Amino acid sequence: MTNSEKELKQAKRALDEAKKRHADKVTNHKKMPAEKKGRGGLEPTRYGDWEVKGIASDF
Repeated sequence: MTNSEKELKQAKRALDEAKKRHADKVTNHKKMPAEKKGRGGLEPTRYGDWEVKGIASDF
């Protein structure tokens, strides 16, 4: 097996794993309960920061 064949096989495996992770993420997001009286939009803690009125702070 040549290097290019190995790389092709690894690339295909990586793409398959990425597709599975994305599908799992979408499925898990749909299972989450709906937020009531939330601030709307994306979760502000997704990057480990909290943002209020445009000011971000680490916690």
